[in-house]
Amino acid sequence: MPEPLKNLLHETLVGDMADRIAANAPAFDRSRFVALATNGLGALELMERSALIRDALYATLPDDFTKAAAILKASLPASGNPGLRGWMLLPVNQFIAARGPDHFDLGLDLLKALTPHFTAEFGIRQFIHRDQQRALAIISAWVGDPDQHVRRLASEGTRPRLPWAMRLPQLVKDPAPILPILTALIDDPEDYVRRSVANSLNDIAKDHPDLIATFIAGHIETASLERRRLLKHASRTLLKKGHAQALANFGFGAATALTCKLRLLNGEVAFGEGLDFEIRVNNAGETAQSLMIDYAIHHVKADGSLSPKVFKCKTIMLAPGQSHTIERRHAMRPITTRRYYPGEHRIAILVNGAESASQSFLLVMPD
Repeated sequence: MPEPLKNLLHETLVGDMADRIAANAPAFDRSRFVALATNGLGALELMERSALIRDALYATLPDDFTKAAAILKASLPASGNPGLRGWMLLPVNQFIAARGPDHFDLGLDLLKALTPHFTAEFGIRQFIHRDQQRALAIISAWVGDPDQHVRRLASEGTRPRLPWAMRLPQLVKDPAPILPILTALIDDPEDYVRRSVANSLNDIAKDHPDLIATFIAGHIETASLERRRLLKHASRTLLKKGHAQALANFGFGAATALTCKLRLLNGEVAFGEGLDFEIRVNNAGETAQSLMIDYAIHHVKADGSLSPKVFKCKTIMLAPGQSHTIERRHAMRPITTRRYYPGEHRIAILVNGAESASQSFLLVMPD
């Protein structure tokens, strides 16, 4: 079994934090910080542990944020000094998010200094929530920073629906203010940054599909291979949903004169095993067709209704008269993000976003 995430924050890490802060603040009460930050730590989950350590920082750093910020900045890695790094900086993010917005420029500057050592995407969101226009004016200047981590923070920290973090409801409603940031980073030399841009665009597409489909259309002509990959990754939700403009952006028009047959090799699946199936497509038309073939598993929910989940399968170019066969196995095994229920499920084949064939199968749970 993998190590639980909560164990990323542990008593040894707290002691190391204390040593690295104390090295830059002789008046820092190391013993009190360790006692507060480890009191009941073992019984808590990851974010609860982080909050406990954050509260210990409240109690032991100066009440004056300017002084506390100076200590934290001096405690970051520099010139061979290990400093605060990695998961130590998750509670520091929370500390800055809570106290920094009252010292706006100073707080953002501290997060900018922190992010090369551990992402500051969690801390930055309180600033955007407090004063979006002011925060984005500062963050926008980071797109030209020589440090890739700072550039990535400009896109990742402004994502409207960042996982594990507070949502930014104003940007969910109207993402236009962050589009210039994403545009400026769309050809960033680092894949690390470009993937963040793609994820932000995909976030926006969940609420504004037409906006992002149009954005992609405006940036795909003469796009480099790297940009094209970014734009396709940014379109993944739209492509799975069969959004017409998104499909057209990548040359997938409505499939015509096409036959699609689905054959199940096992119509009854024991939980823990897999559904084996075969897809056969034939182009009966007179022109070649670019085909994006996906499949959706319609899972049974607790109330007996079905909920679809789309999975990528294959992209092919099919010449006139040509056929192509695809064999797949879809595992039906325990995962943390889904609870399975027995009963009649359904698999549907999607060709360029349109359902082209489907069959039902039975999922059997162990006794």
